[in-house]
Amino acid sequence: MTSSLRAQPGSTLAAILTTAVLSTTALLAVPSPAGARGAAAPGRFEQQVLFKASQDPGYSCFRIPAVVRTTKGTLLAFAEGRVLNCGDAADIDIVVKRSTDGGRTWGPLQVVTEGAGDTHGNPAPVVDRRTGRVLLAETYNTGRADSASCSVPCDRTPHLQYSDDDGLTWSTPRDLSSEIRPAGWNSWYATGPAHGIQLTRGRHPGRLVLGVNTETWNGSRVTANHAALVMSDDGGRHWRIGARDTWPIADDGTFRQKPSELALTERQDGSVLVIGREQDGTDLGHRTQTVSRDGGDSFVSPFRDLPDLYAPQVQGSVLRLGDRLLLACPGDPDRRRTMMIRSSYDGGRTWDSVDRGTVVTRDWSGYSDMVGIDTATVGLMYEGGAVDARDEIRFARFTEDWLRPRRGPDPTAPDLAPGARPAAVLGGAKETGGVFGGALRFDGTDDAVRLPYRPRLALGAKDFTASLWFRYTAATGEQPLLWMGGVGTSQPQVWLRGEPAAGRVQGLITVRDGASAPRSAYVRTSGAYNDGGWHHLALRRGGGLLTLFIDGTPISTADAPGSVSRNSPFGVHIGQRMDSRAFFTGAIDDVRVYDRALSDAEISAVRTGGTVSTRDTVLWLPMDRVSGSH
Repeated sequence: MTSSLRAQPGSTLAAILTTAVLSTTALLAVPSPAGARGAAAPGRFEQQVLFKASQDPGYSCFRIPAVVRTTKGTLLAFAEGRVLNCGDAADIDIVVKRSTDGGRTWGPLQVVTEGAGDTHGNPAPVVDRRTGRVLLAETYNTGRADSASCSVPCDRTPHLQYSDDDGLTWSTPRDLSSEIRPAGWNSWYATGPAHGIQLTRGRHPGRLVLGVNTETWNGSRVTANHAALVMSDDGGRHWRIGARDTWPIADDGTFRQKPSELALTERQDGSVLVIGREQDGTDLGHRTQTVSRDGGDSFVSPFRDLPDLYAPQVQGSVLRLGDRLLLACPGDPDRRRTMMIRSSYDGGRTWDSVDRGTVVTRDWSGYSDMVGIDTATVGLMYEGGAVDARDEIRFARFTEDWLRPRRGPDPTAPDLAPGARPAAVLGGAKETGGVFGGALRFDGTDDAVRLPYRPRLALGAKDFTASLWFRYTAATGEQPLLWMGGVGTSQPQVWLRGEPAAGRVQGLITVRDGASAPRSAYVRTSGAYNDGGWHHLALRRGGGLLTLFIDGTPISTADAPGSVSRNSPFGVHIGQRMDSRAFFTGAIDDVRVYDRALSDAEISAVRTGGTVSTRDTVLWLPMDRVSGSH
């Protein structure tokens, strides 16, 4: 067994130990998360900085957290200690800190395996509850001196270490390539990251299961991604590949999905939920998941995307807490920020929307892992920072009653489109007088209408027409009217909004076409139309043009060909930006979207209350009544 404390240039072992002792200060109690509206008052939330370059000398950056609880109750918090810079493929050690009091205080940093110029990373620990052995899967590749990524094909190989003394010392790593890296998996290879699981139910109690994802290289390019489970039935002495799901990559570099960075949890019925990161596929969403019902030997179906689970392209972690599943990952659909805990009460079939989740921090945030500390307390280890998600790794403790309580059904507004379900009315949007009977009034704080996801809402590369009435008097701020798709400069989307400070109303589309970079096209009025009167707005894509109609007057620009709904998280909101960073103040009436280009005469008919066929209607919100109470 080997173990070491790494003496870095310019520091002494005593200095490292002194710094580590200082890092064992008690957790600071903090208020419920960062001013989150409606946060649960009872319960307890505490957190501290666990790894940070300024408190752990010899490292430039710490990333990729993973945490487990041993059979003796010790918490082991693993991370990548990046020596030269924060790049993914430089000189990287795997490091660990131990806590014997449930994560309140932590011992000194210990090097589990030293990169010595190469990359040793992707820690994926799992505990064998029968023997107490802690196993740590990891991956190695040749290191770089710069901050660039590993060259393609990347020479990644899986390895394994173990500890029989609660993480105090660790065995010499052994190469697992012959067992779980077949010849075709010859480029990227990733273990986890984050903890694996030991099954307790079903036909294979005691089985150890880890998630991996890999790539195939054909000599000139990457041709496939493989998401898989690897397992051991003898306490980690031997491993094999079980369930796998392969997604081909086309010659032009496009693909439907690329499930990676798999997180696992055993559900109450003994099945295994597998949820992963989705990166740049043509399917909607940045999260994807599947289930194994035979202990990890196979998946019941290919991974399926989760279009309406808002998250950036980032790893996430999952943990079962009784009959409730917890998912930790950032809630911003565009950027790595706003670490959030979301819940599922049906085994992961559906997840809380962001307005129902509990905000841990509104800082920048990234990778995470969770651990059950006791029956009432959860530990969350996550990347975070006020300036960058890679600033530090934090450890938080919280009780279940700190999480926002389960909320009943939201009030609804009817959607008259064929086959549509009612839309959720959020905040406290109220009925008011409209152009055609009633309308809804929004307070600019948290009021919105959100449509439940259904595939027909994704307009893709089709022509379309969006139409609505609005009135407002706001002189500042972004005033979102209709938002469909993603958010940010690179995600496919369609939106209409008022921009009173700039003196205009704008319609915009962002598209993806094949492997080409994202492109946008926009149309703007020459006035803000914030006079408090009702105005009709329509955005039409068709005939090679993107046309904005304001009170019947058309303004056109060239269309940007491609899909307006691809690869990004997908939401349809009235009165709200998709990332909840702007809300409309005013009233909106009669919102309609058609998946074809209406003629000028049809747009005029919609504006004047005439008859237009509902055959191609994607959504139709009269906005005249709210059912249910707030």
